[in-house]
Amino acid sequence: CDRLPEPIFTPATKAEGGAHDENIDADTAAGIIDPIAGEGAASRLIETALRIYREASDYAAGRGIIIADTKFEFGLPLDERGEPTGEGPILIDEALTPDSSRFWPADTYQPGRAQPSYDKQFVREYLQGLVDRGEWNKSAPGPSLPAEVVRGTLERYRAVRNLLIGP
Repeated sequence: CDRLPEPIFTPATKAEGGAHDENIDADTAAGIIDPIAGEGAASRLIETALRIYREASDYAAGRGIIIADTKFEFGLPLDERGEPTGEGPILIDEALTPDSSRFWPADTYQPGRAQPSYDKQFVREYLQGLVDRGEWNKSAPGPSLPAEVVRGTLERYRAVRNLLIGP
């Protein structure tokens, strides 16, 4: 995992009913956003997302954490009829949490290798192990998590919280 020289914006559209979000390019995103929120709204959204990421990344770096990537969700404000107001987009949902970001300890970072992390990757790796061993086919409902996976996840989340904002 090598560091990119600059952060990049990789938009996606929100999928319905638990399906995977669809990755799109910035021009497609602008074609969706600008007609509803006004000319230039997509550009402002991109600038805002990258500014939030850079500021958070700088803050975390000062505390020994690399924010390898993150997800921001933006929405368009609706009026009482459910129609777009023409304002926005606005940041919605969680941001910069271990569920929406990859947090790596800076002191152990090694380019080109999988990194230890303070995020949900621990759970993903456990679940992928079940899939690899033929013990789960990714169909709902998902398997229960063993206590040691829950504990390990909680320890990672607490560790990054303590590093970023204190106990």
